[in-house]
Amino acid sequence: MPLRSSLTQCLLAAAIAMPVAFLAPTIARADAPLTAPASASGSAIAQAQRIADRGFDYLKTQQKPDFSWQNSYDPPGITAIVLRAFMADEKFDADQPFLDKAFNKLLSFQKENGGIYQDALANYNTAIAISALAVSKEEEYKKSIAKALEYLRSLQFSDKIEGVQPDVHVDSDASPKFGGFGYGKKGRPDLSNTQFALDALHDAGVQPGDPAFAAAMKFATRCQNLSETNDQKFAGDDGGFIYTDDGTEGSDPAGEYKGPDGRTLFRSYGSMTYAGLKSMIYAGLSKDDPRVKAAWAWISKNYTVDENPGMVYAGADAAKGGLYYYYMTMSRALRAYGEPVITDANGKKHDWRIDLINKLATLQQPDGSFVGEKRWMEDNPVLVTSYALLALEDAKADLKERPAK
Repeated sequence: MPLRSSLTQCLLAAAIAMPVAFLAPTIARADAPLTAPASASGSAIAQAQRIADRGFDYLKTQQKPDFSWQNSYDPPGITAIVLRAFMADEKFDADQPFLDKAFNKLLSFQKENGGIYQDALANYNTAIAISALAVSKEEEYKKSIAKALEYLRSLQFSDKIEGVQPDVHVDSDASPKFGGFGYGKKGRPDLSNTQFALDALHDAGVQPGDPAFAAAMKFATRCQNLSETNDQKFAGDDGGFIYTDDGTEGSDPAGEYKGPDGRTLFRSYGSMTYAGLKSMIYAGLSKDDPRVKAAWAWISKNYTVDENPGMVYAGADAAKGGLYYYYMTMSRALRAYGEPVITDANGKKHDWRIDLINKLATLQQPDGSFVGEKRWMEDNPVLVTSYALLALEDAKADLKERPAK
């Protein structure tokens, strides 16, 4: 998963973790639940705001002279995700000078085709930029958003996509690539790129019945380990999601194993399972849909805020890899799902908002930033602080909508 060398090739790359071992789908937990008393909402919101205020103060100090948050070799999606974080907090608006100038800088990357990117990662950059522009609620950005949405739609793999390489051509909806989004028109689609594209559609007000959502569900379904609904030969049955449904050996970064019948199966893992759940909710699937129910069952069995579930199976040193991407995806998915309490594999109840806020409080640096492991560029404090702030904002907003009990 590339990105600049890492970041530029996979901005916001999927926080990849080795998931649950075969025949042991429930990851053993060492963390105790943090249950929330009736009075917890107000204090948790206040704590989240204190953490966020320090994080935003840090990001303000990191703004470049050209009003972006990226180095010259970085993609504009970095500035876009910082802006997305600021826009999630009600204290900020796009008319504040330092943010207004940053939005203008972001839009300077918009191309004639509508895409908002520099020279690579067209989908990631355009999708994140759409989300930032859309949540600003500024009338002046509507034309730019419309152009960017049209371009984003052109990147979705289908039998109508143009300009793709022969090896990724899609003939019909029977193709496992159908409905997915990749880095652009080169390469193959994956669930991380797809979730950001669907975030953009959702944030821009596109309704669940839209054809783009319907097509994306075909792709997402084929990324789920649920043989009841997934027609691909590598589908397992734990209900979690994988990174890509390429179906060839070695295609899923979370790893693979041999099933009892000798088939090569791909392992589910945390960040992609939350990405899959969120994408299905945005597409209009109900909680009674078997795909949603299976995803929720996997999440419940593997719930934790200490790591991206299953990362330990990639080795002890990898246990924290991609942690902040996981927090960001987890919080947005759980807010969309609308259930504050998760009952884990041991029957213990957890208020995920309280757990996540308390966890992030222990991880914040003295200067207000957050920083993770080097893998997947989570040692970049601007990127990681933005991930953490987006997670906090979703937890805080969910507490306001559904007070802790």
